[in-house]
Amino acid sequence: MSNNVILIRFGELYLKGKNKDYFENTLKTNIRKKLENLECTLYFGRGRYVVKDYDQSNEEEIIFRLKQVFGIHSISVAGRCGYDFEEIVALALEMTPNSGTFRVSSHRSYKKYPLNSLQINMQLGERILQAKSGLTVDLHRPDYIINVDVRENGDVYLFDSVIKCAGGMPYGTSSNGLLLLSGGIDSPVAGYMLAKRGMNLTALHFHSYPYTSEAAKQKAVDLARILREYCPNLKLVCVSLTEIQESIHKHCKPNYMITLVRRFMMRIAQSVAQSHGCGCIINGESLGQVASQTLESITVTNAVVDIPVFRPLIGMDKDEIIEIAEKIGTFKKSIEPYEDCCTVFLPEFPLIKPAREKVEEQESFIPDYHGLIERALTELEVIKL
Repeated sequence: MSNNVILIRFGELYLKGKNKDYFENTLKTNIRKKLENLECTLYFGRGRYVVKDYDQSNEEEIIFRLKQVFGIHSISVAGRCGYDFEEIVALALEMTPNSGTFRVSSHRSYKKYPLNSLQINMQLGERILQAKSGLTVDLHRPDYIINVDVRENGDVYLFDSVIKCAGGMPYGTSSNGLLLLSGGIDSPVAGYMLAKRGMNLTALHFHSYPYTSEAAKQKAVDLARILREYCPNLKLVCVSLTEIQESIHKHCKPNYMITLVRRFMMRIAQSVAQSHGCGCIINGESLGQVASQTLESITVTNAVVDIPVFRPLIGMDKDEIIEIAEKIGTFKKSIEPYEDCCTVFLPEFPLIKPAREKVEEQESFIPDYHGLIERALTELEVIKL
């Protein structure tokens, strides 16, 4: 087993007042689940969680998994010793290089420790200088920082780096939302952004087989599996739009195709959301990115549902979205060249500013409108991830 430990720090939970226990308990559950098949011991102290008694060969895997847990602000690999100052000195000397500049930065949460933070900094720094003549002190821009964390449980932790993690709120603390998951770049990022705020996700994917391939559908499944690393218990529901799109293509003007399809999708999404206990719809729309994402198009599609529609990417440009997609691991999968349902019967000149009354007029030409929705819902498929 490793002599090291991994310190876990959380952020926004400090702001939750009397509800803090609920958020902390959810975070603890999520951490346990993330590490459940790795041999280690979890200690949940006040203000710090600690992973200890793990095999050194699993350290990188533990770090990788913890970075995917929403609610964790940062982690550090640390050496551990007791309160005896000579133990602290020995561990610090083991960690520090022989040359360059350094500083000691201490945090003493155990206030009964005989030395305060400033005294720890000064006395430990002095001992290091005595032992290693190639080192000098630089309080402002040191090459190396020795962080000392004195905790209430009898342990002192020393570490030299901080690894930034996902942050946000513990997953599952903000009710349930339905993510419209296409095969593109944007929607997985939208799901990630809402999951980061604690929202539990169910994903809904629309396909148009045989106009779209099984590979296109599998791409959505693969994206859902990547998201599931951040979103425990993520479910994926698939619905066919084939009959709906064929009917629109047959009975309506071509330039209304995208708008009408989007309205069908929103009505179906609301029904799926309600049946899965979701209080909102989430999509990856960014204002003005394509014809269906203008203010007028969004207004017309929103008009057919009466639950909230969240668009976390609405003010972001493509480069910002791609940066997050690369970070969370969905980008390479998203750019695989498989068509999605939005490319079926795609008009040459789609409406940019649809008028609601004109759209509703086109809808009136579609026979058995509600029957199309009912059949799509009857044939929905829940994919096991």
